[in-house]
Amino acid sequence: MTARPQRADAARNRRLLLAAAADEFAEHGLDASVADIATRAGVGKGTVFRHFATKDDLIAAILIDRMAELSALGERLLAAADAEAALREFLTAAARQRQERDLSFLAAASESIPEVTAARQRMLDAVDALVGRARDLGVLRPDVTGADVFLLMCAPNYIAGYVPDASPDLWRRYLALILDGLRPEAARPLPAEAPYLS
Repeated sequence: MTARPQRADAARNRRLLLAAAADEFAEHGLDASVADIATRAGVGKGTVFRHFATKDDLIAAILIDRMAELSALGERLLAAADAEAALREFLTAAARQRQERDLSFLAAASESIPEVTAARQRMLDAVDALVGRARDLGVLRPDVTGADVFLLMCAPNYIAGYVPDASPDLWRRYLALILDGLRPEAARPLPAEAPYLS
């Protein structure tokens, strides 16, 4: 009779830990301590290690959750009537996620973990499907690939990050420029082949 509440508590603690860890890493980088993460989540340090055996496991879980969120959105958007609007919504969500909490630096810390690789592949597959559909319907230039768009996902925030005291919405300007550049109207041939990502 008590198993269900315990599972609910464990799931709640996991969500709290991931949110607290994401905030701590965003503020303190990889130097964020497990003790501070536990304090921020309102749990004991032992609770952290019951969910995540190592700090690297915690980092991997954050990345997997963030990628899973975008992958699920991309997969849902495949059913949208407007393929161009679907791609715009996906790229906006990706940029907004990074604007709210830029954790891109965590990727290097867990790039060899198979679960992270699988989550990244799922997200790449979702992007590839969105791009293929938009391209087939003629609303995306024919020489753009899923890999191109996958790499462009970080560009709006990356560019805005170079501007001192930038408006929090500056990334939207560069996302609009990217989206315009992806349209087929007046497109010129691209000077190099698209990269292959796996």
